[in-house]
Amino acid sequence: MSEETSKPLRRQLAAVALAGGLMTGAAAAEPLGPLTIARQGSFFVGGRSVASDTLSTLPAYAPSGTIAVDQVYVRYQVPVEAKRPPVVLIHGCCLTGKTWETTPDGRMGWDEFFVRAGFPTYVIDQAGRGRSAVDPSAINAVKTGKAAPETLPPVVSAGQEPAWAIFRFGPKYPEVFPGMQFPLEAQGEFWKQMVADWAATLPTPNPTVPALSELAKTLDGAILISHSQSGIYPFQTAALDRAGIRGLVAIEPAACPDPAKDDMAPYRDLPILMLWGDYVELAPRWAPRLKLCRAFVEAANKAGGKAELVLLADVGLKGNSHMLMQDRNSLDVAAWLTAWLDAHVPPRKP
Repeated sequence: MSEETSKPLRRQLAAVALAGGLMTGAAAAEPLGPLTIARQGSFFVGGRSVASDTLSTLPAYAPSGTIAVDQVYVRYQVPVEAKRPPVVLIHGCCLTGKTWETTPDGRMGWDEFFVRAGFPTYVIDQAGRGRSAVDPSAINAVKTGKAAPETLPPVVSAGQEPAWAIFRFGPKYPEVFPGMQFPLEAQGEFWKQMVADWAATLPTPNPTVPALSELAKTLDGAILISHSQSGIYPFQTAALDRAGIRGLVAIEPAACPDPAKDDMAPYRDLPILMLWGDYVELAPRWAPRLKLCRAFVEAANKAGGKAELVLLADVGLKGNSHMLMQDRNSLDVAAWLTAWLDAHVPPRKP
C-alpha cells in the first residue's frame, strides 16, 4: 500500500478511536473517562457429563462419580447503548482469556477497548484451559495401575526460550527484532500467563468449536476473533453451522482452511479478515502459514467470499510481534480493526 493510499485509512483509524473515547498512539495507554457498562457476568457453553471411577487418588475424595468436561467458560461485558455487534475473543496455545485483558505492562487490553468502542465483548477460556475444566481420569487411571503409562494424555507447556521465537520477539532467544513492539521489560508478567495446554487430549473437532457455534447463536449474531492456535476454530465453526456468525477475524492463525482439501462454500459472502504482524517472512514457523492463508483468501474469494489478508506493516503499523494485542501499539491495532469491522460488518438496522 502506498503512502498516499494509506492516508485515508489512517484518518479513518484515528476517527474511529476518537469516536470510541480513545486516543491513538502513546496517549492511548489510558482511557479518557470512567468505563460504564450495562451489565457483566459469566457463563458456560457446551460441555458434557462423563462418569469415571478414577476421579481421585486422595483418600478424602471419592474416586467414582460424574463430572462435566469440554465446557467453555465465557466472561462478558455489555456497554451502555451498545452500537456495534458482539465480539468473541478466542485465545491461542498455552494461554487463556487473559490474552485479551490488561497488558503485561499494565495498559488497557482489547477486552476493555472493545467495550469502550461499543461492542458487547465476550472473552472465553478454550475447553480444557483456564476456567474450563479438564478431565483427570486418564492420569489417575495410570497412577492407580488401571491403565498403562503410554495412555497418559499429551499435555504441553511452552518453555519461555522456545516461545520467544514463536511469539516473534526475535529470531531466537534472547535476540530481539529491531523495532519490535512487545514490552519486553514486562516479559516476566507475560510468562506468568502461560498455562499447560490440554488441546491434544480433546476430541476432534475441539469442543471449543461447537461451543462457539452455540455462543454465536445465543448472541443472535457475533464476530469471532481468534488468535494463533485458535485461528482455525472460527472457520471450523462456520463449516459446522453459519448461523449466528456475522464475521471472522483470524489474527496470525496457526492454520487456515486448505483450498486443496476444504470446501469454500461455508465462507461465501462472509466477511473474513486475516491479520498479521511484522517479521513473518523471517520466521520459519510462520512464513508457510502466511502462504497458506493467502491461498485460502484467493480460493475463498473465487468461490464468492469476502476475505482479506492484511499485514499491519502495510497499513503503517510496524514492529508487531505475534502477541500484537499486547504490543505497545496494541490500541492502534484495535482501532484499525474497529474501522475494518465498521466497514465490513456494520451494525444491524433497528
